[in-house]
Amino acid sequence: MNTPAHVVLNLLILGGKKQSENNLAILLGAILPDLPMFLFYFWEKFIRGTSEKVIWTQHYFHSSWQAFFDIFNSLPLIIIGGVVSYYRGAMGFVAFFASMFLHALGDLPLHHDDGHHHFFPFSNWRFDSPVSYWDPRHYGNIVAPLEAIAVLVGCFILLRRHTSIPARVIIGIVVAYYVIYWGYVLVTWGYSSEQ
Repeated sequence: MNTPAHVVLNLLILGGKKQSENNLAILLGAILPDLPMFLFYFWEKFIRGTSEKVIWTQHYFHSSWQAFFDIFNSLPLIIIGGVVSYYRGAMGFVAFFASMFLHALGDLPLHHDDGHHHFFPFSNWRFDSPVSYWDPRHYGNIVAPLEAIAVLVGCFILLRRHTSIPARVIIGIVVAYYVIYWGYVLVTWGYSSEQ
């Protein structure tokens, strides 16, 4: 899933009007697992000037980058963080780690050959789903539009649930990011091209 989809899904499932004090933690927990990917892409594309093809067919799969991604997508590490937070009474951190956990679960069925080692550092096993959220060779041309529809519907539900100006600004930012992301994808990779 794309990052905004994780944000919307996590806020829908874990957030609520009554527990709105945890919404920022949920938002951050939905974003953090993808943050290393943004740093990787920024470094490779804008600092090193690496071509898109090399970024996504070679450098992405380098073991050091994979380990960096896996730290933030490790179910055991996320569970440990959640359990420690729970026993310390830090409910904001519990919500944060629950959101990270939900993010990782959402990625499992939607990565064909580019997923994470979700049991890092205890195992290098990777689930290669038959479905991809982006790759048209693995139903990405079906999943991507369904995800876009789900994000828009989810944002509408969140706008009805949260009436405060800050909440609505955040939801607006999520929608704007999603539109900008897809614009960048279309310009950079083309609709039917592979990463």
